[in-house]
Amino acid sequence: MGEQARWTRARLGRCGPPLDLLTASFRRHVYAPHAHDEYTIGVCVGGSEIIDYRGGRIRTGPGTIVVLEPGEMHTGGPGNPTDGYAYRALYAEPSLLADGTLGGLPHFREPLVDDPALAEALRTAHTRLSTCPDPLEAESVLPWVLTALARRHSTARPLADRVPGADAIARTVRDRLADELTDPPSLALLATDLGLSRYQLLRAFRTTMGIPPYAWLAQHRVTKARVLLENGLRPAEVAAHVGFADQAHLTRWFRRVLGVTPAAYRNSVQDSPGPGGRHSAA
Repeated sequence: MGEQARWTRARLGRCGPPLDLLTASFRRHVYAPHAHDEYTIGVCVGGSEIIDYRGGRIRTGPGTIVVLEPGEMHTGGPGNPTDGYAYRALYAEPSLLADGTLGGLPHFREPLVDDPALAEALRTAHTRLSTCPDPLEAESVLPWVLTALARRHSTARPLADRVPGADAIARTVRDRLADELTDPPSLALLATDLGLSRYQLLRAFRTTMGIPPYAWLAQHRVTKARVLLENGLRPAEVAAHVGFADQAHLTRWFRRVLGVTPAAYRNSVQDSPGPGGRHSAA
């Protein structure tokens, strides 16, 4: 474990606010006392870190979640002389944690949170968005996970889970995403148009469709991509036509949905007899 730190900036929806993600691995580094304007939410993935916070000292371990509130001074350093510490952190503006709750900004009495399922969800979201910071994916996943953190572990009261008219809301969002395939609107904008919070929109969509908006849109893009590949377009061309960031982004989703790469799919349908294939009758 060396001294490494990498920052990535994701954007929450088209033209939405930025969200910074940090991937860090340190053996000796000790942070000077400092504070952030955002909530600092970290997941320890190796070793142990000692953090001075609110006049006390806390120790992390693999799988623990740390929540440091805005404006709170803190430090950080290795928990012992040999192992170092590694973590994934994101810096969330306060409104992201308040979206699905009542009673003002969430307050976390305890900075350490023991919730293995949520820790894994945070780590997975962090890894995916650090690799490919798709704005709609960031806006579909992070507010949902952060709201779960606030609802389960803060003093805030949760909003009611039931969203009246969820089916109609989901269909409206689905149709807007399909119509604006290559440059989808932000969920915040759609929620405002529907008179909802972003969390309510996400709950309505997931309850009705079974998946978050970005996953629905990605699968819809794959469906459109299949037609273009069958018509002979190259994967790199297809990616741009259906709204994926690049060919690698198309390939990741194509494999998730169909189990093969776009190139392999194109070759198979081009070589097969029958409608659309190379050997079909003229």
